[in-house]
Amino acid sequence: MAAFRQLAGDEMGRLSPEAYAAAGRHPVTLMLHNIRSMWNVGSMFRTADAAGIDGIVLTGYTATPPRKEIDKTALGAQLTVPWRHFADPLEALSVLKGEGRTVFALEIAENSRSYSSLQPADYPLVLLVGNEVEGVDDELLAHCDGVLEIPQYGIKHSLNVAVAAGVALFECVRLFRRAD
Repeated sequence: MAAFRQLAGDEMGRLSPEAYAAAGRHPVTLMLHNIRSMWNVGSMFRTADAAGIDGIVLTGYTATPPRKEIDKTALGAQLTVPWRHFADPLEALSVLKGEGRTVFALEIAENSRSYSSLQPADYPLVLLVGNEVEGVDDELLAHCDGVLEIPQYGIKHSLNVAVAAGVALFECVRLFRRAD
């Protein structure tokens, strides 16, 4: 039977903050709109760092770093993941599309497709997640190029926004790396 031992931090082969800043990133941007929990924001920063994505766009009343609540769950990722803020989400979407990105909302909606159905032509992409209660509203959905959905097998019809973003981000990265 194989022996297992937890690795110490210096054994993990992690990049330094300087090397991470210079490293190539996956062509995925996470857009957070009207996220009310700063702990969720921090969690998504940490996940974005782990996934090695391009960055985060914060819109609406989503809190921006520095905030102690964000810092508590981000564990420094708020300092390593590039981010920008737009008060107006439609302005953000216009800028992101102008950069050549395809915009996908992560939502349960008509005509959605599986989060595992991304193709090389979908990259670079934006993954838009919305408010913990209201999700991504119809006004924003109308400006998206598509909607991705994570299947739900229990009686609840949604995941925590930070959990859903993590599931979808790692699938976006996995599919990109498989096609690359």
